[in-house]
Amino acid sequence: MAANNIARPAAHARPSGNAHPASPARTVSTVDRGKLDVKALVLLAVLLAAGFILNMFVGKAIGAASGGMINPEFIISAFCLTILVVRPGVGQALIIGLVSAAVIQLTTSLPGADFVAEGVAAVLMALIVNAGMKTPAKGAIPLIGTFVTTFVSGFIFMLIRMAVMQFDMGIAAAMLPVVALTAVFNAVLVAALYLPVRAALKLND
Repeated sequence: MAANNIARPAAHARPSGNAHPASPARTVSTVDRGKLDVKALVLLAVLLAAGFILNMFVGKAIGAASGGMINPEFIISAFCLTILVVRPGVGQALIIGLVSAAVIQLTTSLPGADFVAEGVAAVLMALIVNAGMKTPAKGAIPLIGTFVTTFVSGFIFMLIRMAVMQFDMGIAAAMLPVVALTAVFNAVLVAALYLPVRAALKLND
């Protein structure tokens, strides 16, 4: 008998009935960590605007009620929160500090001093945040970082004022308690706001 040379058609795999087309991945629009992009700048602008309004009304009220012992600077709180969320590099933090200082010029009693004070303070906050958030103590960083940042900012501002006034030591005696109490106030405020802001932006450490 002759060999059967008729080739059989190859079997084709049938698609599984359970197969579904791949669905597009869901994305959440949040501020990019480590980048001073448009979203980060918008966040900074919103927080600075809120800080400016709070300075004009709540800050003055607290200052008057405390006899001048607490003069909260909500704009410092605003840039501390921004740095906690964005976690920028040193150069970007300096920009944040200088932008914040420009806003403070509208209410400051010593024009120009805040560019030095807030520039240095913002860089310090970025260094604390970027180092501290990688340690087991990260939960305390909003409190500690904001306290140190606010105190350093106020201390630099005080030194500049003293230099202008020929180093009158009475200025230090009057301002240091105010700087310290303001640092405590800002630290508690930022520590209380950080988790809600992070949750609203859907951020993970």
